[in-house]
Amino acid sequence: MRIDEEIRTLVVDDDFRVARIHAAFVERTEGFALAGVTHGAEQAFEAIDELRPDLVLMDVHLPDGDGVGVVRDLAHSAERPDFIIITAAREVRTVRAAMQAGALHYLVKPFGYQTLREKLMAYRDLRTRMTEPAREADQAEVDALFGLLRGAALPGEAAKGPSAPTLELVRNAVRAARGDVSAAEVAEEVGVSRPTAQRYLSHLARHGVVRLQLKYGATGRPEHRYTLSDGAAK
Repeated sequence: MRIDEEIRTLVVDDDFRVARIHAAFVERTEGFALAGVTHGAEQAFEAIDELRPDLVLMDVHLPDGDGVGVVRDLAHSAERPDFIIITAAREVRTVRAAMQAGALHYLVKPFGYQTLREKLMAYRDLRTRMTEPAREADQAEVDALFGLLRGAALPGEAAKGPSAPTLELVRNAVRAARGDVSAAEVAEEVGVSRPTAQRYLSHLARHGVVRLQLKYGATGRPEHRYTLSDGAAK
């Protein structure tokens, strides 16, 4: 996928009203295009075969089948799209079944646009970074790839989690710096506030992607400076 290509997304939901809402959410999100809307398992199989979507937002309880079963049945298909399960089902066994079937994520209804948008943008970031098959990934990179859709919470952002695209921008700003860099310098480079840059840098430091260094000036108060960790710099 080229970075400028839109991600064609199919919405599958038995509730016509909810399907329209989620379709509208997809259409509002930059980098995504609505490929179609279906309301049953058989329709989903037909739409996937005909439309070849990149991503499917899949409901679980469908009038003629099980959405997780659709994901499982397509596990070995050469043209298999990616799946995010979107359902009101909260049973742990259903969550486990979705994971085992190969779903990338699981969103519990109801949720607002911002929640879905963050998952879609994280998916877009993941998809973009996975288009380099010859690229080698160190452990920090592997951890980042596996964690993109999960969105582990930053301080003060427990409800929504960090934005994966912003995390990548902050990481790239540290990578591009000549030597160490401060939160204020990262904020200016990325275009966010200094407190936001500080929170993202702290998150990356906790996960070993960047390294925190304290530098003492004339006032005696240490300044926090950041460099990319040795493993993440490759």
